[in-house]
Amino acid sequence: MKLTDFKVLTFDCYGTLIDWETGILNALQPLIDRSHHSLASDQVLECYARHEAAQEAQTPTMLYSQLLGVVHEKIAREWNVAATPEEHAGFGTSVGNWPAFEDSPAALQYLKRHYKLVILSNTDHASFRGSNARLKVEFDQIYTAQDIGSYKPSAGNFDYMIEKLSALGYRKQDILHVAESLFHDHAPANRAGLASAWIHRRHAKEGFGATSRPASMPRHDFRFTSMEEMAKAHARELQGG
Repeated sequence: MKLTDFKVLTFDCYGTLIDWETGILNALQPLIDRSHHSLASDQVLECYARHEAAQEAQTPTMLYSQLLGVVHEKIAREWNVAATPEEHAGFGTSVGNWPAFEDSPAALQYLKRHYKLVILSNTDHASFRGSNARLKVEFDQIYTAQDIGSYKPSAGNFDYMIEKLSALGYRKQDILHVAESLFHDHAPANRAGLASAWIHRRHAKEGFGATSRPASMPRHDFRFTSMEEMAKAHARELQGG
């Protein structure tokens, strides 16, 4: 199997293209500062992951910005920190301020010359607009939880994307799903019968950070530690390397 076998790259955004862990930690810093607990970054991220996954399962049709506000409220309650409704809402709308990984824009611009680029994200359109501006590329299709009415790892999100791409003339074997999260993306991509590329951003760290631990380790067909590494691997294939 080669990268050049595919026609469409479908992307998770947050954790893969956007450095959501830095964004989450920055946005939670006021709560962290007021907490009486001594919290390492990974402890904060694991707390976030637990509440986010539970809330997405509980309220699959809730707009992501509103859902993050509920997550913020639950984290504040767990840490026994007072927080205002305005702070909850502010965390919910912070997504557009989360930084892109430095390598993402150039890698996407290169890959755009060779593939259709598609977003499949647990977000809403307003939140993604800020992220899209940071990524500096025009995606061919953008499918969000707001469109679908559920959150990954629900099979419905992948079914929706596959159906939409099928209507555009693309088969499953034309699609490579590109993502960091084993829980949100690779496990359901396996079940959907899609090939996948793991962008292992956390390769130098232990644990799963802001994503939940998968029930079992899913399969992936490619592994890279950055989008830059993936783009370079594609260029080598074109050169016959």
